[in-house]
Amino acid sequence: MDLQAAKAKLIEYLNQEIEDKRVIEAMKRVPREAFVPREHYYAAYENRPLGIGFEQTISQPLIVAMMVQALKLKDSEKVLELGTGSGYEAAILAELAKWVVTVECIPELTESARRILAELGYSNIEVHIAGKTLGWADKAPYDAIIVSAGAPSIPQVLLEQLDWEGRMVIPVGSRWQQELVKITRHRKANKVEKLGGCYFVPLVGEGAWEK
Repeated sequence: MDLQAAKAKLIEYLNQEIEDKRVIEAMKRVPREAFVPREHYYAAYENRPLGIGFEQTISQPLIVAMMVQALKLKDSEKVLELGTGSGYEAAILAELAKWVVTVECIPELTESARRILAELGYSNIEVHIAGKTLGWADKAPYDAIIVSAGAPSIPQVLLEQLDWEGRMVIPVGSRWQQELVKITRHRKANKVEKLGGCYFVPLVGEGAWEK
């Protein structure tokens, strides 16, 4: 098993699909193998989701890259992530933004992600256990919000945590199939762009799905 060769092959593929090379460079710096269970270590750089326990997954690298690229992050910005999972996407966000707030509804994953991110030296990420209300209003407004779980509609409570001209990327649809959507918050009318079909685990909380 040659993880470095597998990573190089994945990066080469992503370079063909992703225009923002800052995203590619961030993904080069983040060791995906640190965020997957030992039994999936060999597949860390395959372009597919992998189980991380608790019926959750670490997302397909291409989807992560597409979502992060859509945010068009600046290194001075603050980002909110819903669905920490293993912490992989939070690490990529931390490479591109000034500060990352990430929330996760499963306590065991919250603790695991917090530990891994600390071991890797990330000091610009705070990891929280999600409450009943979606997001993390205490640190709002955010320049960008990224949601790694599918919602039945665009949650108003998250839009209210987004700064003016802020961007949110979120999967919207049924529990089994969603459309990846980018919303840019404007004072007059929000701009909504469709980015393509996808599948994520359900987003749970007030304003989304019930358990």
